[in-house]
Amino acid sequence: MTQTTPTPTRTEPTPAEAGYSMPAEWGPHSACVMIWPARRELWRDRFEDAKRDYAAVARAIAAFEPVVMLCNPGLSAEVRSLCGSGVEPLEVPVDDSWARDSGPAFVTNEAGGLAAVKFRFNAWGERWHPHDSDQLVPDRLAAHFGVPLFTAPFVLEGGAFFVDGEGSLLTTEQCLLNPNRNPHLTKAEIEQGLRDYLGVTTVTWLPFGHSLDTGPAGTDGHVDGVAQYVAPGRVLLEVPTDPRSTEFERAQANLARLQASPDAAGRTLQIDRLDPDPDVEVSYANHYLANGAVIVPVGGDERDERVLEFLAGVHPDREIVGVPGETIAFGGGGPHCITQQVPAGA
Repeated sequence: MTQTTPTPTRTEPTPAEAGYSMPAEWGPHSACVMIWPARRELWRDRFEDAKRDYAAVARAIAAFEPVVMLCNPGLSAEVRSLCGSGVEPLEVPVDDSWARDSGPAFVTNEAGGLAAVKFRFNAWGERWHPHDSDQLVPDRLAAHFGVPLFTAPFVLEGGAFFVDGEGSLLTTEQCLLNPNRNPHLTKAEIEQGLRDYLGVTTVTWLPFGHSLDTGPAGTDGHVDGVAQYVAPGRVLLEVPTDPRSTEFERAQANLARLQASPDAAGRTLQIDRLDPDPDVEVSYANHYLANGAVIVPVGGDERDERVLEFLAGVHPDREIVGVPGETIAFGGGGPHCITQQVPAGA
């Protein structure tokens, strides 16, 4: 007889049942949440460099919206010293420094109410231990902001999906269907969970994230390394044109899937194709949309200028701000991975 994992009994409505949904990242924010570097074994001899570059990202964002920086007890003075007065330290125990993934998703309702959604966090498929403090980050942020907290019964990281705020969600099969996340759930059950806890109606599955995103510091193909919603009916997609790129064929598969997948409003998506050089370490797609700005990782060479000009064309109403990207890429991510927006709300 085949045994199945029982479905947890819910004692509260889901966010969707309560009238909440997650707004698009391009909407107005009341704050941005980050987490100060904590896991020395991840950064190795670049731990101090990581602090410097997290601080650079925090200062760049703080020019456009308030930043709350979670940090382990006793580190507020260090955060203030490196990040400046526009960044508020919040001392809570943390294991790692990827706010997008261990932090909550924030949802709003038509009355302007704000709530947080806590997903199960297993450190990207049990890659890192301990991660019990990171599992409590949503609880502590909900208490800090004084908002209700919904608890979802499945594993999900914030870098694994994007929403457009109009019912559409973008994710990758490479990540969400990996058996190290939710082996007891079918694809249809995962889709229903996304609908219930993020308030979406249409889920588009790209086949792939990055091919190299599977090592010890990997995420198994988060979508925020290859794509980003930029406006209603419009997606930025990393599509290298150089066949030497390890992502060339994978990107073509992602492009074909997007072209064949209408969004929740029935629109055929407009696709802005970002063409990275095959040997660039930073992921330009892994950028953060702050209030009035795009915070973009750069590698510090002549190739950056072309991408920054491209993004200026995609976001003519936003300031394009380059921030150091190489050390954060060494750790496994970019500015989007280390941030989580708090949408404007009561």
